[in-house]
Amino acid sequence: MKSFVCVDRDEEFSTKAQKWIRNRTQSDSKHRSDNKVGLKKKVGLLRGISIIVGIMIGAGIFISPKGILKNSGSVGMSLVVWIACGVLSLFGSLCYAELGTCITKSGGHYTYLLEAFGPKMAFMRLWVDLIAIRPAGYAVISLAFGQYILEPLFMPCEIPPMAIKLVTTIGITSVMYLNSMSVTWASRIQIVLTCSKLLAIAFIIVPGMYQLFKGHTENFDNAFELSSVKLSGLPLAFYSGMYAYAGWFYLNFVTEEVQNPERNVPLGICISMVIVTSCYVLTNVAYYTVMSAEEILLSEAVAKTFALKMMGDFSVAVPIFVALSCYGSMNGSAFAMSRSFYVASREGHLPEVLSMIHIRRHTPLPAVLILYPLTVLQLFLGDIYGLLNFMSFLRWLFIGVAVVGLIYMRYTRPDLPRPFKVPLFIPVVFSVMCFLMVFMSLYSDPVNTGIGFAVSFTGIPAYYIFIAFDRRPKWLQKAFHLSNRTLQIILEVIPAEM
Repeated sequence: MKSFVCVDRDEEFSTKAQKWIRNRTQSDSKHRSDNKVGLKKKVGLLRGISIIVGIMIGAGIFISPKGILKNSGSVGMSLVVWIACGVLSLFGSLCYAELGTCITKSGGHYTYLLEAFGPKMAFMRLWVDLIAIRPAGYAVISLAFGQYILEPLFMPCEIPPMAIKLVTTIGITSVMYLNSMSVTWASRIQIVLTCSKLLAIAFIIVPGMYQLFKGHTENFDNAFELSSVKLSGLPLAFYSGMYAYAGWFYLNFVTEEVQNPERNVPLGICISMVIVTSCYVLTNVAYYTVMSAEEILLSEAVAKTFALKMMGDFSVAVPIFVALSCYGSMNGSAFAMSRSFYVASREGHLPEVLSMIHIRRHTPLPAVLILYPLTVLQLFLGDIYGLLNFMSFLRWLFIGVAVVGLIYMRYTRPDLPRPFKVPLFIPVVFSVMCFLMVFMSLYSDPVNTGIGFAVSFTGIPAYYIFIAFDRRPKWLQKAFHLSNRTLQIILEVIPAEM
């Protein structure tokens, strides 16, 4: 496959750069028991669960679950939507468990589209991820971190927007530095942050269940009052619920680093989905035992209102827990997404330097850092929320296509090893629901959805310009060679040793 930058791995410049880096670090290598440079299998079952749970549980469950209540129309229907979204997400995670065990390469969506439908479809997904979805999504969760880490310092005053952006930039920088320096420490901190999220949720669930067992069930009276349920709002409630559950696929981005992936990928995904679904449903039940539906709809931050009613001054700790939750999502996303860019570079769809590993740290340093400037640029210059509005539906479009690829490969590649295999109706139901959500977006917001489609289709000319076009000017090829060599020397990275 042709490289994004037309780099031949056997070129003289690459060999000289690698020799220079190796000579510079030779003294360090003598003290290592394993001199092979590459990504190590350091993600066990617990770390895998912490990646999924840590990314899935963000700020939403603490701040504003009222969106589902508002669109579903009643307490009972909102709980049904939470459960239904959990079941459908479980279906999707089971499909990805099969994909992750039969295609044991990192990269997630990109890798599965590449294997099922070839490089053009995979590059379109990669292109949209790189130029829009990932920087914008990462900037949004990072802004939430900046907002809530500063809230206790500015209460009750309004936080200056520039202060939020500056603190957000510091948070992004720390996450990128952590993931650049050590895979082990990034994983360990992810476990700690995930435990802090579950502890924060426990502070909501336990008092709520105590109130429920004491007989405070008045807010559940007429829970399924159908007069307030609007069928037109249910799709929007369902869409919001699926957004809250997004993240179950991130372990598939690091499959090559998972110990015993045939066992730990499906087991980690299933355990994570049970944990998250249970937490979401029980947390909402706890909210309803203390607050009425009207109070929840009027609340700016449901968890904070809950804490004020139940714990008084302890409510000041809620923003800290929310900030830690956001930081965990930032750390897990950086860890997982860098592997997608790493694999895409290895396949020739991104500059070669992105598939190189730091010679001492054994981290994909260039692939980690690529999101940094794009995210900070979005943070200060871009309309992040507007971008997410017209790009978010593309996530479900490409996930649906990837699951269709699972069905397609059942017939085109029947001999592919499948240690974990789901019944056929599960990928069929899940892919149909993904496409229904896409069509729902087309119906509810055709302008922004059309813009999103237009942005995604720019990947087609980009593919032919950067990937399929052979005859580039020699001066341009030399410029690409020089930039790759320079970055390789500055970052002290070399191709992974197979």
